[in-house]
Amino acid sequence: MSGILKAMSMQLHVSKIKADNLGRAQKLVKEAAEQGAKVVVLPECFNSPYGTGFFAEYAEKIPGESTQVLSEAAKQCGIYLVGGSIPEEDEGKFYNTCSVFGPDGKLLVKHRKIHLFDIDVPGKIRFQESETLSPGNSLSVFKTPFCKVGVGICYDIRFAELAQIYAKKGCQLLVYPGAFNMTTGPAHWELLQRGRAVDNQVYVATASPARDESASYVAWGHSSVVNPWGEVIGKAGSEESVVYADIDLQYLADVRQQIPITTQRRNDLYSVNSVQES
Repeated sequence: MSGILKAMSMQLHVSKIKADNLGRAQKLVKEAAEQGAKVVVLPECFNSPYGTGFFAEYAEKIPGESTQVLSEAAKQCGIYLVGGSIPEEDEGKFYNTCSVFGPDGKLLVKHRKIHLFDIDVPGKIRFQESETLSPGNSLSVFKTPFCKVGVGICYDIRFAELAQIYAKKGCQLLVYPGAFNMTTGPAHWELLQRGRAVDNQVYVATASPARDESASYVAWGHSSVVNPWGEVIGKAGSEESVVYADIDLQYLADVRQQIPITTQRRNDLYSVNSVQES
């Protein structure tokens, strides 16, 4: 499919006051739609501070308060709204969950973060999502009239296999709400986005919380959109801002024709497949 889809990534300032976070998200989503956005991406943990000490405190059922706001915003604006992520509670377990809503306000997919952020970089950062959260167990793709979109959350972007499977499923845009930190952010955030885009000849859009130096977990920011050639075509700094970019599906098709790795893969020697489908 050819055509141009206007996408926007929201880099929101996130506070400890949930109502303020929801109100700020609503306002910026409306402004994005007025600028012509058809797909809007919110940050990871857009309704609450990010941290193992906050997940249970801010957790909600889905549907719940935050997802109701997202549903109404998507319907009011007539857009596809990738609702960043929120801490979700379900049957006594907690998840880091992204809900996606269509222009009619209906829930299209619910992606629970598959790969939990458990790292230990001595002298710099230790973080263990698994101390509080449980991992999701399914892949998430939704369809728009423009293209298919694959969904991951933050640490999911480090796993190339997930992006490869999404590309095999026909996705031309991958979205990753994420909150890389001041150690991994400058080292890997843009590198990983460009890698996933080039490897799979897709567009990649990310949305981070804005940087708050007073927070217990300081996000790197720099929400971005990368094209299939690996070029960063839209990028925020560290402050609250909106990243606008055109998802040009004809350009994507041209790149795939010029460097036809899709048809050149040696499927007789190797393959990457979803276990759920095998």
